[in-house]
This record gives sequence, structure tokens and C-alpha cells, in this order.
Amino acid sequence: MRHLMSPLDFSVEELANLLDLANDIEHNPEKYAHVCDRKRIATLLYEPSTRTRFSFEAAMMNLGGKVC
Repeated sequence: MRHLMSPLDFSVEELANLLDLANDIEHNPEKYAHVCDRKRIATLLYEPSTRTRFSFEAAMMNLGGKVC
């Protein structure tokens, strides 16, 4: 498992690949609708933020996952 604490933890190539993947997900959501089936996400936010929490929850549910 790799822990990412900063954008600087990515190489330039990894960032380019990540942005390409994000673009593909945006333009082909049906292709990714079940990539998180049987997976869960728990969010721990340092500051209370309803908008951030809902954004993370919506993204996980759009990928087929559940939110704890």
C-alpha cells in the first residue's frame, strides 16, 4: 500500500496518468459504474464540510461503492 500525503508524492508521469484516467471517467461513467462494488470508504475530515463530505460520498456511490 502506498500512502500519498502530497501531490509531490506523484511523479510527472503518474500525474499525467491520473489526469487521463479522471478524464476517461468523466467521459465514460458507465464504464466505471461498478469498479467499487463491494468496497467501502470512510472519510475523516479535519474540518466540518458538508459539501466535501457529500462530494466524496456521491463519487463513491457513482462508482458502485458504499459509504460508512
